[in-house]
Amino acid sequence: MGTSASATSQAAPFAPTHQADHQGNGMAEHRRFLQSVNIRNSKAKSIITNKVAPVVITKNCREEFQIHDKIQSANYSMGRISDLLPEHYLVLGEFFMVQDVYNRADVLNTTKSHGSPNFRKVKGNYPLFGMGQPSLSGFKQVLQRLQIDGCEVIFICLREEPVVFFRSDGDFIPYTPRGRENLHENLHDLDRELSAEQIELSIRKELCDFAKLSENMFYVYNDIEHFKDEPQQVQILSEEDIHVTEEVYKRPLFSQPLHRYYRLPLPMEGAPLEETFDAFVNILRETPNLSLMRDSSRPLPALLFSCQVGVGRTNLVLLTLHLFHRHEIQKSEHKLDFQVIQLLISRLPKGQQVLDEVDDAVAMCSEMHNIKNAVYENKLKLEGIGEDYQIQGSSTKGYFLQRTLQSLERYVYLLIFNAYLHDQYPQAFPQNFSQWLCMNAWIYRLLASMDSSELSAPASLITDGIRFLATDLLSTAKEMKVANFRRVSKMALYGMAQPNSEALAVVMSYLTDQRRGHSTILWLNLQEELVLEANGQMFTPREPGCLEQPIPVCVQHPQQLQEMELALKQDVLRCEKWLEVITEQDKQMRMFKTCHTIEELFVHQKSIHPGLSYQRIPMSDCCAPKEEVFDHLLEAMKSSLAENPKCAFIFNCHNGKDRTTAAMVIATLTLWHINGFPECEEDEIVSVPDAKYTKGEFEVVMQVVRVLPDGHRVKREVDVALDVVSETMTPMHYHLREIIISTYRQIKMAKSEADAQWLRLRSLQYLERYIYLILFNCYLHLEKKDSWRRSFSQWMYQVAARAGVYAILNHLGFSEFENPDDSPMARLRFRWLPHSTEHLFYPSCPSDLNCT
Repeated sequence: MGTSASATSQAAPFAPTHQADHQGNGMAEHRRFLQSVNIRNSKAKSIITNKVAPVVITKNCREEFQIHDKIQSANYSMGRISDLLPEHYLVLGEFFMVQDVYNRADVLNTTKSHGSPNFRKVKGNYPLFGMGQPSLSGFKQVLQRLQIDGCEVIFICLREEPVVFFRSDGDFIPYTPRGRENLHENLHDLDRELSAEQIELSIRKELCDFAKLSENMFYVYNDIEHFKDEPQQVQILSEEDIHVTEEVYKRPLFSQPLHRYYRLPLPMEGAPLEETFDAFVNILRETPNLSLMRDSSRPLPALLFSCQVGVGRTNLVLLTLHLFHRHEIQKSEHKLDFQVIQLLISRLPKGQQVLDEVDDAVAMCSEMHNIKNAVYENKLKLEGIGEDYQIQGSSTKGYFLQRTLQSLERYVYLLIFNAYLHDQYPQAFPQNFSQWLCMNAWIYRLLASMDSSELSAPASLITDGIRFLATDLLSTAKEMKVANFRRVSKMALYGMAQPNSEALAVVMSYLTDQRRGHSTILWLNLQEELVLEANGQMFTPREPGCLEQPIPVCVQHPQQLQEMELALKQDVLRCEKWLEVITEQDKQMRMFKTCHTIEELFVHQKSIHPGLSYQRIPMSDCCAPKEEVFDHLLEAMKSSLAENPKCAFIFNCHNGKDRTTAAMVIATLTLWHINGFPECEEDEIVSVPDAKYTKGEFEVVMQVVRVLPDGHRVKREVDVALDVVSETMTPMHYHLREIIISTYRQIKMAKSEADAQWLRLRSLQYLERYIYLILFNCYLHLEKKDSWRRSFSQWMYQVAARAGVYAILNHLGFSEFENPDDSPMARLRFRWLPHSTEHLFYPSCPSDLNCT
């Protein structure tokens, strides 16, 4: 009886750059088909051709095959590294297969003696080992060495990049796909939806197809320095000639029952994702012999880590920290002097012990790589490098700034993870790391302050100046001398753009005239960027590539902003040369004769109007205010109202739009709680498409509302406040709730992927801000009985966190339309980053988008 032999052909995920025609006629083509299904000519008695597919009859005439396994070569891409090298098929549409570890990478010279490059044991008595990528035979050699004492071996592969092993001289040698532009660097983030194991299987399938199209041969590269005798040909007759990582590391489980294998993909730079820490904690949970209740008569398991060369990711600190909970530490005299570390240690329980343990662990695991030294080295390079040289398409300064931040982030996450171990290890880990961080969300806020402000000075007005321009959408500049001046109806609440000295005088005269008669005024400046008045005009430093967006300055106290503005003023006055500034029309060269800080402008006005008080409460643009911002605004209003219940409040940001509006809503809610709420009418009937989204009824919002006591009323009160404030700025067509869905809908019309990512981030930030206003109103209700003695930030971290609010915010998104977790911006860790570090994780503001 005849049977059919068939196999499916897989198209490459990228469009082909070169196409090869391997179509032939007659017997030659059918012989090629025989190779494609590994039927050797010695088994074929005859081949019967036809229009559908060739029929093969074996020599014993007992079997008959009809072959349908024609590989579509046009689906694959071809290319070459240079004109001097041959053209061949490319893996995943564009990559070359390069030998994973070159000889010089084995600094410790352990490949022959131990089976893998840079094999080593951590200092001390702990059975902790690290190594580079071994071959199949090398890995067997390592296991044999570790299992001599009969102890359990837990092997953890830390590679995020795909690795495949080619048969060679009785062994299987590791190779990785790499791009032509950088043959020394492995691939990262190939496909967020596919695991490294899945990508490896896809690569193997392609390699087998390529071999069938090339007489069972495929080209690989061993020497990418000099390309001597390159490329090399490897023979591939079947999938058995190629191993994937899982096959190399899992097969010993059947012959060596004391062996366990895990894969924890770690990034080459920066700290791992929280899920990776969670997976590591699960390994600890699954290993009773590592718990506090372990049988002390049994030996500890040998813990073996591996990455490419055994240096960066093969860092034994995580396990060393775990074991340090039964070990006296040696205090390190060399500390990293960064503000984020100092603040973290000051707030963590047992903070100094946590720091000392990490430093001791780093020292014990520093034979090949020292995390602290990496931070120092990158910082020193950053401080000594100019801005004009290029590295891999980025400025040298930007390159080392990123490297410094990434190495610092990795060290800081070790501190955080050690604090987690202190809290959770004695309890046998009732919470995973992700859950614990959401319960301590203040850590994410602190991490967001770990930006470039400690590593490089902010852009100076001297080099990147721009005139402080605000579009006057409300047409108030002619009368009030300041853009977008407005008042909330029936309330002593005002908002505007940043005024210069002339506008400030006009506004103060307006507020204190006989008609309005405000004797006490609290002016709240919400700008977090540096601002100066020079020659009577307002200026602020801006990024050259995104002039619409001011550069935020990350500070822990507003006084630091004032000190930085004073220093900038002195630099401008000392400059004594023409400076380039950007006006509404063009660039100009100007000489500044006068220069004042904002603080100085208000000091002068206070001498004229004694009832004026001024505060700087820095607030980030276009996103939810930090918890502490709510605290400062509420405390400032409470103090002023205690002195004079009729105090007037004025808010300004750079254009009087986004931050000013948010602060006016916060102030409106606060005054309503103090003076009484207006009558709330029934929900307005909105006759527009998707009206519920215009009304803010997103799934994630309603999820929060369901958690809050009397949540629907709390949300409705916020909506009324938003409507009341929005009525003061109708010509702007700007509503803090309605802008959420309008921004999200723009994603589909984005001109580029960068624009789409920026709009997605903005829509998520607007959504989060709306939720924070609802949470703040709930806080005002619940804590009113105690006169809000407990701050909003304390309430969020102590009460709302326990109710799962931060866990909801850590998966923020528009689940009605897409999977929120598809975007990293759904996470607190990435969404809360300040603007000055956006380029590390997501596209910076496109120059043709209005970022505000």
